[in-house]
Amino acid sequence: MVSERIRQMTALHWIILFGGILVAWFVLMVMSVPAETRALGQIYGAEFWRSLCTVTPDLAGFVRIFAMWALMSFAMMAPTALPSFATYEDLGRSTDVNFSQLVLGYVIVWFGFSAICAALQIDLFQAGLVNMFGDSQSVGLSAVLLAIAGGYQFTPIKDACLSKCRQPLTFFMQYFEEGPLRNGIRLGLVCVGCCWALMLLAFVGGVMNVAFMGLATVLMVFEKMPDIGRYVTRPLGGILLLWAGYLILSLVA
Repeated sequence: MVSERIRQMTALHWIILFGGILVAWFVLMVMSVPAETRALGQIYGAEFWRSLCTVTPDLAGFVRIFAMWALMSFAMMAPTALPSFATYEDLGRSTDVNFSQLVLGYVIVWFGFSAICAALQIDLFQAGLVNMFGDSQSVGLSAVLLAIAGGYQFTPIKDACLSKCRQPLTFFMQYFEEGPLRNGIRLGLVCVGCCWALMLLAFVGGVMNVAFMGLATVLMVFEKMPDIGRYVTRPLGGILLLWAGYLILSLVA
């Protein structure tokens, strides 16, 4: 059954989707900030960042930061939704659903989330809490974000959203008649409900840190797997809370 599903993913729309994901990751790798550059930034401070980066807290800067967040969201979140996309395609085989509209609806939601994150990054930069690449410069900010993400792993909202991602057949059957675009939007909203707090940890791990993005993507993929996810969600929450506690203790020590 699995091998048959994989063979069916050689259709043109799947090749375009996979190609888009690969291109997004390639561009992110090209845009990423090397660890050596980050280390130099810690030594030379804000003037060093300004000499390397043209991101500014204005409309032009917002557009650039939004583009980065949109690219990162697509690269990280599209792989986590592949089982749901495949399930919807299977449901629509007798009615010829528009696969591209489903993906479009999903992407629209994440681009909206990216706009919010871009605005948040500019605000945090103006407050001196992150540098021009979005890396946290405040132990307190990092601790708060880790505590929020860790605590959210134990909430009923997280469980409710994950249950829909883990059982996409039941989810889509409930709303199938609304069409692919609205189903894509619904799926995107559920996915944001699952992952928004973990995505905000980009400010802790590094907004342009490919290693962080790769690890976060793998964890979110595992979280949405029916058989594996329940062994990931709460242990991950515990680790994040412990990390937050460690940072808080370092502040008061």
